[in-house]
Amino acid sequence: MQVAAGSAAGLLLSFYVPQGLRAAPKAAQPPPLSPNAFVRIGTDDSVTVVLAHSEMGQGIWTGLAMLIAEELECDWSKVRSEHAPTAPVYGHPLMHFQMTGGSSTTNGEFERYRTVGAMAKDMLVRAAAARWKVSPATCVAAKGVITHGKDQLTYGQVAEEAMKLNPPAKVKLKDPKDWKLIGTVVRRLDTPEKITGKAQFGMDVHFPGLRTAVVLRPPAFGAKLVKFDAADALKVPGVEKVVPTANGVAVVAAHFWAAKLGRDALRAEWTKPEGGGADSAKLLADFRAQARKPGVVAAQVGKVEDAMAAAKSRVEAEYDVPYLAHAPMEPLNCTAKIDGDRCEIWTGTQFQTGDQMAAAKILGTTPEKVQIHTTFLGGAFGRRASPVADFVAEAVIVAKAAGVPVKVVWTREDDMRGGYYRPAFVHRIQVGVDARGMPAAWDQTVVGQSIIAGTPLEALVMKNGIDHSSIEGIAESPYVEKTPALRVSLHSPKTPITVLWWRSVGNTHTAFAVESMVDELAHAAGKDPLAYRLELLKDKPRHANALKVAAEKAGWGTAPAAGRARGLAMHESFGSIVAEVVEISIEQGRIRVHEVTCSVDCGTAVNPLGVEAQIQGSVAFGLTAALHGKLNIADGVVQESNFHDYPMLRMVDMPRIAVHIIPSQAKMGGIGEPATAPIAPAVANAVFALTKQRLRSLPLRLA
Repeated sequence: MQVAAGSAAGLLLSFYVPQGLRAAPKAAQPPPLSPNAFVRIGTDDSVTVVLAHSEMGQGIWTGLAMLIAEELECDWSKVRSEHAPTAPVYGHPLMHFQMTGGSSTTNGEFERYRTVGAMAKDMLVRAAAARWKVSPATCVAAKGVITHGKDQLTYGQVAEEAMKLNPPAKVKLKDPKDWKLIGTVVRRLDTPEKITGKAQFGMDVHFPGLRTAVVLRPPAFGAKLVKFDAADALKVPGVEKVVPTANGVAVVAAHFWAAKLGRDALRAEWTKPEGGGADSAKLLADFRAQARKPGVVAAQVGKVEDAMAAAKSRVEAEYDVPYLAHAPMEPLNCTAKIDGDRCEIWTGTQFQTGDQMAAAKILGTTPEKVQIHTTFLGGAFGRRASPVADFVAEAVIVAKAAGVPVKVVWTREDDMRGGYYRPAFVHRIQVGVDARGMPAAWDQTVVGQSIIAGTPLEALVMKNGIDHSSIEGIAESPYVEKTPALRVSLHSPKTPITVLWWRSVGNTHTAFAVESMVDELAHAAGKDPLAYRLELLKDKPRHANALKVAAEKAGWGTAPAAGRARGLAMHESFGSIVAEVVEISIEQGRIRVHEVTCSVDCGTAVNPLGVEAQIQGSVAFGLTAALHGKLNIADGVVQESNFHDYPMLRMVDMPRIAVHIIPSQAKMGGIGEPATAPIAPAVANAVFALTKQRLRSLPLRLA
């Protein structure tokens, strides 16, 4: 525990994570007894929560502040949040480095942030009691005011005295029945400044002397720069310098448009990709062929061949999903300013520790000399959590070569064609069923690129050549895990196409395959899809309840409007269970989703309004992929470039979404990603119910 003076004067409280709670390898652990979460109480009664995580629309600017405020008993109207600087002390409690991802912020910080609030309250009460010369036990704190009889002091009035006290060795956190903020609907703290334009995103960064750079990158995956001619680029008014990057050329100018025109004028020669370049259609065919061969066994129970031979019948199917771009509203950008062996970086990042280390390596300095200012993120979905720090490293390289502070801006086309996509996958599933149509053997082969292979995380995360993110949600599926004979095998082919996690990661394709197959099994058995699933879930009450709630609220079992049909899907990921029932029709040969009814069991819902928003956003994100999302690659070149040929779900196509949060005593799960996974299979299952066409490829296209 440490106490120190904050910049606003008053109480700055931080606390330590006990060494025994860290599970990372010893070399990766932060220094022992380092502070990793803070709350600052100013003499003006303001309460500032310093977040070790990035706000990218998921609502932690409010949610984490609620955790501290709950125990602190402060005046919520005085609470504000700010991003923390980058330092080992802000390491994620579960992952041991500073990052935001895996739907892990709120559940990962639930204990720590409440604890810091309780500690701050204890110190403030003791400071007031000392001034009055009374026992702290006779004082009451509420809404930022400490009361003893008729005497009152605000938190700000005793903040400086509290700063000098030793923090308590232990605090007792509130019983959930006594919560006043947690579990209530709270409006977001960041909304006003985003409405007024005061909020600063990476693209907004500006200061005197800052230049803008646009980079000419390889035109195809696997192409390398041979030479370039900057003469014409340097003739463009406003262009000041043209400098090489690791594998490209940056045009540095007084403003964006000059840099963009300068890049257009550049002449560059590139090598041709090996073998003519990657081709997504050929890769899909190759993946299909590999899916018919045994892969590396990732999970196995019983003897699959024997159980399959003894099965009454067999159901087989193959499912495939394409490469997908993240396409956040704010394209990538990063500002870098170098001063000797020190560097400042302004960007919206999900991975501060990795970016800091990458910048330090480029500059030949130490990480603590690299300061990262985390701005708001205009969407991320995993793209701003690059384990190789690609867009941050590039900006540092450009600033170093140019010798001036530089903001590297990616156009929408750069962002769309810049790689680091959700990988394409093929799933081949064979299920042997018994006389009742229930699974007796489940054999699933998965083919797709590893996200982790070839990155600095490979040695820490991959085991026996298996990237678990490629198969997550299969063997542990509540439908699959109790199958008497089970085998999941994996092929992880390498291609020049760079890939990365994408909202819901592996669950985006494993849920589609598993839930589609379960629906096929239900129809093959001649059973209602809901009844069949509930039979599989007879020993899984939470999962069964989630399905029942969504089905009941959607009117499952009643006739939908003429020309419509319903489909459902349920999937658990990141510790949360989400069930979705969709109602669709076919309009002019296209799938139209009218209604989505969701139930979610995520344990404690800190801010129900935030949970609802994340479910709605995840559904919209997943529907975009289910109905539209696909990158086509030919000769190593991505064919799509902007929203005209890589469309998003439009407002006119947005369905009505009803979200039902299930009261739960279960361990808290994540909420930013889980609802993305089940939407595609729910729609595909509804299409089958309406048309008897079984769609096994994404995006969903009617024959």
